[in-house]
Amino acid sequence: MHKYSQLIHDIELRIGRGELKDGQKLPAIRELAEQYGCSKSTVISAYAELERKHIIYAIPKSGYYVVKQDRHADDKGTEAMLDFASVAPDPNVFPYIDFQHCINKAIDMYKDDLFQYGTPRGLPSLIRMLPKHLADYQVFPGTNRICITSGVQQALAILASMPFPNGRSAVLVEQPGYHLLNQLLTTYEIPAVGIRRTSRGIDLAELERLFQSGTIKLFYTVPRFHNPLGTSYSAYEKKTIAALAEAYDVFIVEDDYLADLEDDSKADPIYAYDRSAHVIYLKSYSKILFPGLRVGVAVIPAILEETFNKHKKLLDIDSSMLSQAALEIYLKSGMFDRHKERIKSTYKERVLTLNEALHLHASADTMEFAPVTTGAHTHIVLKSPIAMSTLKERLRKQRIRIESIDGYYLDGVPAESLIRLNISNVNKEDIEQGVRTILNEIRRLMNR
Repeated sequence: MHKYSQLIHDIELRIGRGELKDGQKLPAIRELAEQYGCSKSTVISAYAELERKHIIYAIPKSGYYVVKQDRHADDKGTEAMLDFASVAPDPNVFPYIDFQHCINKAIDMYKDDLFQYGTPRGLPSLIRMLPKHLADYQVFPGTNRICITSGVQQALAILASMPFPNGRSAVLVEQPGYHLLNQLLTTYEIPAVGIRRTSRGIDLAELERLFQSGTIKLFYTVPRFHNPLGTSYSAYEKKTIAALAEAYDVFIVEDDYLADLEDDSKADPIYAYDRSAHVIYLKSYSKILFPGLRVGVAVIPAILEETFNKHKKLLDIDSSMLSQAALEIYLKSGMFDRHKERIKSTYKERVLTLNEALHLHASADTMEFAPVTTGAHTHIVLKSPIAMSTLKERLRKQRIRIESIDGYYLDGVPAESLIRLNISNVNKEDIEQGVRTILNEIRRLMNR
């Protein structure tokens, strides 16, 4: 990260943590220049950027100060809800001013294009720059393999329903797995098969047996930071899945929705091991930016391109030109990389705090948990079932929210006693208290 970006990131992080308080004077320009080994002009530029974003303000001949933050806590003094259920990005770390600037600039740059339909595959200028962006995730497609969709959800709807060249119809999904895909398969009566996934991964022999059956057209998987488990496949598992896909002509749909939170440079996607063009790679921006952006990227093998594009055009002609244009400007400007580093650093601290709290308060005789070092969530496995609705209600009265994961299983597949804990909307300082309360209530219900 450049010194300019590092300065902005560090100051925003210190303000977010509360190390720099409302109204507090910031370090002098000369002091920061010496600390970061950069020029005074670099510090001045960083301060100017933070001032433009209304994070700090300047007083002539005095210095720079932290702007009083709108905490959005209840004006009446009510305690805020600790939300361990939400998977949406933390609005407190979203760069509103930056993205507003990108939207305004997109309207100016593309004002003529907004009054006509775009191309079904997406905004051509965004598609041209995406190969360089995707290379950061070890995905190296040509521009002709990229299609912009209205969120990853649209890509999944198309892939689940369209015909595949292997002539098969069943969709294999991990259990537990993405709840909206489960609902989609059920609603449209698409044949679905489940394969069990735990914190230890999946049974690769069982996966081969299912591929060998000759009924599976695609296998939907979240190899990295699985939802709702939070765990990731090993390199061996990813290589084996890619090899089995080639051997049995089954397509892999790899949903890499939290790739931006990865801090292991050696953790490649399944796509990186694909030698036979059987992996469809999906990239989302909803968990790193905001769900309302509705821009997803699908890397489609050549053999599927014509069918996929035909189905997409019939669904919505094209995806939002304004969203695509704003994202293009956001990526090109370097704003995305700065935001990614900030949210990755913030979430990592919270995940490590979550691990510490679970180590401190979990009882080995009643529950297990999966330690994760990054991402946005993990899960608890209860050794004895409890009334989940009762637990949720008890916690709600204590201003804590958790989510039932029944919907993460296909109809007819027995749901395990699992609780997902997500940290994207819980402050680091509140995690230990929240975990302690949740685990105490679980023990009370088990002892009834």
